[in-house]
Amino acid sequence: MNLTKAFLADLGAFGALVPEEYEGAGMNNTQMARLAELVGANDLGLGVMMGAHQSIGYKGILLYGSEEQKKKYLPDLATGRKFASFCLTEPSSGSDANSIRTRAELSPDGKHYLINGNKIWISNGGFAKVFTVFAQTPVKQADGTTKDKVSAFIVERDFGGVTSGQGEKKMGIKGSNTVEVHFENVKVPVENLLGGEGNGFKVAMNILNNGRFGIPAACTGAMKHCIMKTVEHVSSRTQFGKKLMEFGDVQEKLADMIVRHYVTESIVYMLAGSMDKGVTDYQLEAAIGKIAASDNAWID
Repeated sequence: MNLTKAFLADLGAFGALVPEEYEGAGMNNTQMARLAELVGANDLGLGVMMGAHQSIGYKGILLYGSEEQKKKYLPDLATGRKFASFCLTEPSSGSDANSIRTRAELSPDGKHYLINGNKIWISNGGFAKVFTVFAQTPVKQADGTTKDKVSAFIVERDFGGVTSGQGEKKMGIKGSNTVEVHFENVKVPVENLLGGEGNGFKVAMNILNNGRFGIPAACTGAMKHCIMKTVEHVSSRTQFGKKLMEFGDVQEKLADMIVRHYVTESIVYMLAGSMDKGVTDYQLEAAIGKIAASDNAWID
């Protein structure tokens, strides 16, 4: 694992979209998709770890971080010296960020927030050093009343009070670390507020939309690998005096695999290309890509 980590770090694979000024590879989204495709063709466990790290783990810093936050965190994260994790899901809420119960209370002197709560199904949560954490914060309204709104925070494990549970027992992709993460009186400096107080829902949704295209990219690579192995098998295996590739039903199944791969790959690079052109309204296409790719890869 250490050799793999060092190799990927040298390639810039942990900071694909991070600008070179922060020690990243400076890739665009199309190049990032190609990288995810290559990883997906060989090791989906590694793909999930890499995606959880850069597609959502520290993506909030890349999208919403101040210059000071970027300078402080991105170099270590882009080079794999530290790993990141995205902490949104809770026992009572999934992608519905507004229903989370983790709380962040501002200290009387206004210098830090105190975070308490529990997160579940957190990829990379067992070894990550930096977390993007979403919590309810009391926010004063224009009329003087106070209303709970979600805010996002950059939390370091070294702040203290951050603990991880045992790895979840999963049906597949067991090489990916998935755990519960607990926050108990975690003292977070106010300068680690990400995207402004009360803006956490927007931050969470844009992170998920932005990072979502990595999933269909990885699925495209996995599908292509399956097609290649299938072609290799049906071209060499003989049954009833004929190669498997000569049977009509085998040809039909292989054709269906190729069509599904073509559709998925087209969605991936259409989406990545749109993002590279500066299109910001792509959440529908990202959601379609995730669903279509997952369904097509499963059938393959």
